[in-house]
Amino acid sequence: MSLEELVKQCKKGDRRAQEGLYRKYSNILFGICLKYSRNKTEAEDNLHDSFMTIFDKIGQYRSEGSFEGWMKRITVNTVMQKYRKSEHLNVVSENVEEETEVEPLYADIGLHTLLKYIQELPNKYRLTFNMYVLDGYTHKEISAQLGTSQGTSKSNLARARMILKERIEREQNKSVIGLLIFFTKEE
Repeated sequence: MSLEELVKQCKKGDRRAQEGLYRKYSNILFGICLKYSRNKTEAEDNLHDSFMTIFDKIGQYRSEGSFEGWMKRITVNTVMQKYRKSEHLNVVSENVEEETEVEPLYADIGLHTLLKYIQELPNKYRLTFNMYVLDGYTHKEISAQLGTSQGTSKSNLARARMILKERIEREQNKSVIGLLIFFTKEE
């Protein structure tokens, strides 16, 4: 069944078409959910909520622009709405005049490890980091999504980068020390 036919049937509430749409896009949307979630279980819950919203609002899709892009936007909005309702986004400080730059760290770490570090960030930092760095949102868009000021968005991004940089450096130092101990052992 073509995408257009799937969408048409989903608009009619056809369960088999909904299943087909889920099978076709669940991996892509799960990747987005995983990026914004603290763990796999939370990402699965976010994916479920996103598809419920997609099926609920599919009648509003007017075949203008990419359907996949429309679903991705709904997924991000669904996850953001969930976190906006939580109290984990409370502001620490909004007194940031300009964005603090963090020197890039040229670390050779795997994508899985980096994702793990990002998932371990506090919600406000993780969401801001993902939206700005990975999804290309502006601070104005982030502040609107999260219900904070642009200064808070900039501050949260700077803090997320610092936390990630410190974590990567700490883990690299552990590896270097471990290698030094291994290579300097006397037999």
